[in-house]
Amino acid sequence: MKKLVSLTLAMTMCVSLLAGCGNKDASTTETAASAASAGSTATVAEPDVGIDTTNYLKIQDDNPDTVDPQATTEYYTVAMNIFDRLVEVKANGDGTSEIVPSLAKSWEISDDGLTYTFTLNEGVKFSNGADLTSSDVLYTIKRMLTYEKAVNDDIYDMIQGASDVAEGKTEELAGFKVIDDYNFSITLEEPYGAFLACLTTPGASIFDEETTEQAGDQFGIDPAVTIGTGPFTFAAWAFNSELVLSANKDYWDGAPACEGLVLKVIPDEATARMMFENGELDILDMDNNASQLEYFLNNDAYQDQIVSGPRVGVYYICLNEKFTELSDARVRKALQYSIDRQAILDSLYAGQGQLENGIFPHGLIGYNADLPEIPYDVEQAKALLAEAGYPDGFEMELCYSSDAGQTTKDMLEIISAYWAEIGVTAKVTEVDEGSFYDMRAAGEIEAYTSNWSADFNDPDNFVYSFFGNEGNIERRGFGYSNTEAIARVAAARAIVDEDERIAEYQDLEKLIIQEDAAWVPLFSKEHLFVVNPAVSGFKVSWNGWSGNYYRNVSVSR
Repeated sequence: MKKLVSLTLAMTMCVSLLAGCGNKDASTTETAASAASAGSTATVAEPDVGIDTTNYLKIQDDNPDTVDPQATTEYYTVAMNIFDRLVEVKANGDGTSEIVPSLAKSWEISDDGLTYTFTLNEGVKFSNGADLTSSDVLYTIKRMLTYEKAVNDDIYDMIQGASDVAEGKTEELAGFKVIDDYNFSITLEEPYGAFLACLTTPGASIFDEETTEQAGDQFGIDPAVTIGTGPFTFAAWAFNSELVLSANKDYWDGAPACEGLVLKVIPDEATARMMFENGELDILDMDNNASQLEYFLNNDAYQDQIVSGPRVGVYYICLNEKFTELSDARVRKALQYSIDRQAILDSLYAGQGQLENGIFPHGLIGYNADLPEIPYDVEQAKALLAEAGYPDGFEMELCYSSDAGQTTKDMLEIISAYWAEIGVTAKVTEVDEGSFYDMRAAGEIEAYTSNWSADFNDPDNFVYSFFGNEGNIERRGFGYSNTEAIARVAAARAIVDEDERIAEYQDLEKLIIQEDAAWVPLFSKEHLFVVNPAVSGFKVSWNGWSGNYYRNVSVSR
């Protein structure tokens, strides 16, 4: 089998990184590869933004249409650095993470898990000089619920009275009580253990009421009126070219280590690589430059400059139990056991990741390192098929959307070859992008591969999103039929004791993935960066979404 895989890879291998939720991946283009091997130099004309950015930290980033974190689910680097949230996620050196205070210096949760009482740090100011108070937090939440362009309102929809505000029935948010300028309480409709984790997301950034209202639709577009409490201020935006953030030297928690950030829009990956080598970029995010990953990994000169952290996402194969053969857990286990996941990770993704044996990936609160490993065991897979009544295997379809990248296609061909070794003939089929998700929701797709990156740091974001109710199961195309497990997933959200809740999620994870074999977990990937030696203090922030904190990062010119 290894020879078969090697042959397949020799013809199709493309080193790539997948990013975000969904099924898209970046693929290597001939243009990028040719430019990378040419050894030429590249320069990008510096726009005149009226700011001396000589000593600013220069990084590559996306090209946003807005940086309003309530109105986007993609462009978060600016939001993570010019705004703060009540609480933040801290990535620890051992790959774990935790929720820590930020604008809120402390909080208490009522015994019934319904009411959260927060105390703000006093003396926090927005970059326009205005004081942060409880009323700004209330305004921020109500804006999310009522703003026509908001796309992250599910962060707050569990607050008492949120639906009434969203529907225009009242302007009063029943579940929010201002105690005084620095103390307030939020009461939920029902207990929800992941609520604090939701408050760490970029969409939960806190705004200044007065200036945000005055800015209107220009908030998130015009730097002058996009005001936060963060370590940087939004200084300038040269559209389609770069965004500039300047150090907020009066930042409430201490001035940042660098003078500012220049976020450069560089669509061509080979150009970005050459700019890094020329010193025009200080940090290169390999999620945005997948075609250049092999170059850096195989170049001895850069080995000490590669910094990584968990991507906090999981790759998996969905198996639709509505199809006869896949309705038997023994068949699904056989499909799990017959894939050499490490070989795929090594070959297609340069080994930059970890095998996953459940739903919750490395770096997520609730990750269970003690889950039994799903083995690569062809003989056991064949025995399970025979036991299930399929000693000669069966035929099935393994689908992908037409918008998937080359690496996804390559991976499915390899998986199909593995399954052929146990007698399962899996036809790899491309489905038109416009039809794929409709067919999946209709239960018409037998199996497919995808990935899920965390929206917030809690197991609820994974297990409930897939197995929390019939709607989620149908939308994902699993056909999962263990009604008792589904009910337990839904009930776990309301468990008040945190240790008890995490223990329940981990037990459910074992049941759903390892006993019921409801999907095939593959691996998670590392988030890699290449960092200029002149840069100090850079660490990969916790994220499923993309976006790093740069407050403690400096550069020497």
